[in-house]
Amino acid sequence: MSVRIAISIGDYNGIGPEVVLKTLQNRDLGDCTPVILGDTKIIDYYLDRLNISLEYHAADSIQSVSDGRINILNLLSSNDIEIEPGKLSKNAGSCAMQAVETGIQLCLSGETAALVTASISKEAVNRAGYHIPGHTEFLAEKTRTKDFIMMMVNEGLRIGLISTHVPLKEAAGWISKERVTRFIRIISKSLTRDFGIERPRVAVLGLNPHAGDGGMIGREEIEVIQPAIEQYASGGINVEGPFPADGFFGSRNYRQFDGILAMYHDQGLIPFKTLSFGAGVNFTAGLPFIRTSPDHGTAFDIAGQGSANPASFRQALDLAVSLAKKRRGQSA
Repeated sequence: MSVRIAISIGDYNGIGPEVVLKTLQNRDLGDCTPVILGDTKIIDYYLDRLNISLEYHAADSIQSVSDGRINILNLLSSNDIEIEPGKLSKNAGSCAMQAVETGIQLCLSGETAALVTASISKEAVNRAGYHIPGHTEFLAEKTRTKDFIMMMVNEGLRIGLISTHVPLKEAAGWISKERVTRFIRIISKSLTRDFGIERPRVAVLGLNPHAGDGGMIGREEIEVIQPAIEQYASGGINVEGPFPADGFFGSRNYRQFDGILAMYHDQGLIPFKTLSFGAGVNFTAGLPFIRTSPDHGTAFDIAGQGSANPASFRQALDLAVSLAKKRRGQSA
């Protein structure tokens, strides 16, 4: 059975429209009905510019969406659309966030089973009046979700982050026993609920170099992280650590775990993108619906040139379909 998937094309002056169209070109729609949130003006512009052949159905409302076909749900004012590939634009930021907000409502109402978001420019959306650090935090705020985690996924590699889009000098202040225990719970629950792993094995990384070196390079591991791990381990959750991040990835120890909890953004994202760049997916665990996105940005420098690689967006769509079917009790 096909599931409806809402797709936000992101910043229309970035590579979002290109990777969406390349992903859907020649795709078998037996498993999903794509509902692109945007405007036919944007789609037609990039189809022509990139010389892509793609048939679609223009829908004025979710009720007029045609299952088994590619749908464009027109929700933007053409007067607000000024397509200039590679240019930072307040209007493009505003349109991108309008699409995300519509996608949230469609998923909350059950009209679509998941939301896949192409990349936004944080600067553009902030110029448009959306003062947010990123997609993840915006989604959590709009769905009133307190327990959520940004998780990067590529096949068996899944890395969750305690702190995401905060300055590095503030990241250490985010590490508390309450947060570590809460994020262990969230990532463990998601691995079971969303990925079907009955008893997941979770690794927790240390904050400091060499995981504190027995307290010689910081005591967060001894006073905060280790007690949190022990609390959950005693409750039956299969969690280990804290591991020194460099040795953990350098020795390929990550292959022994179903999920990894990193303390801050770059600690998790640098190894993830080194191992998976171009095929990784950003998954927001803990939301009331499935949300995925590619692991790259707007790439303004190559926007509209036809050279954008759609592999990560394709993986994001495939994962969204698979997870949505699992949540609905279907065979993925």
